[in-house]
Amino acid sequence: MIQPLAYIHPDSKIAQNVVIEPFAIIHKDVEIGEGTWIGSHAVINEGARIGKNCRIYPGVVISAIPQDLKFKGEYTLTFVGDNTTIREYATVSRGTEEHRRTEIGSDCLIMAYAHVAHDCRIGNHCLIGNTVQMAGHVQLGDWAIISAFSAVHQFAKIGIHSFISGGSLVRKDVPPFSKAAREPITYAGINSVGLRRRGYTNEQINQIQEIYRYVYLRGLNNAEALTRIDLELPPSDERDEIVNFIRNSERGIMKGPSGREVGE
Repeated sequence: MIQPLAYIHPDSKIAQNVVIEPFAIIHKDVEIGEGTWIGSHAVINEGARIGKNCRIYPGVVISAIPQDLKFKGEYTLTFVGDNTTIREYATVSRGTEEHRRTEIGSDCLIMAYAHVAHDCRIGNHCLIGNTVQMAGHVQLGDWAIISAFSAVHQFAKIGIHSFISGGSLVRKDVPPFSKAAREPITYAGINSVGLRRRGYTNEQINQIQEIYRYVYLRGLNNAEALTRIDLELPPSDERDEIVNFIRNSERGIMKGPSGREVGE
């Protein structure tokens, strides 16, 4: 159902059972999937591709022009997966020439006043808290949670099943399955509560804890820790996820609880 006071560009593609409330604006070259609800005063800009059964609350702006001085009007896109909710006054910028797209996965919750900048890639089942500010090119793995009032530096990577406490300044990469807190951001254990909720066994959780003892608690540098993990701990999907994340980190991972930079 499309209210008569909404503006819908004739070149947009809107599924039959989408609800668009009064005063929402849908620009050209927009696609909205079945069952999605668009609240009043939401603005869906050119290049948006919104999936099925999403809920876009009042005041949201999706696929806005990037806040990037290098942007010259090139054609780029914004993707929002199925069953994702974006709450009041959150903003999502479309991509720039480098990646051409901003991506938000399925089954995500982006809370009020959050900002997802250009070229960010957010996985599935992620939760982004109120007023979280994500700079360009941030990558967020599946099931990750960023609590309210946090800010994430451009190009930072946040691993799967990780948890970032409220008010954090994320300047370094946050490895998978971990909790991050304090200032400067520091390893605060593993996200055991979240992992149990998602069906991880005690054996899996214990192995993840043991891996991070090598990384953060044994006084080893990065290369030494990863070598010993490979040699001394049994292979598993969780081990490979952590080791590959750390090896491929370009910004370096967050500090250990002693404040020592990992890799020193």
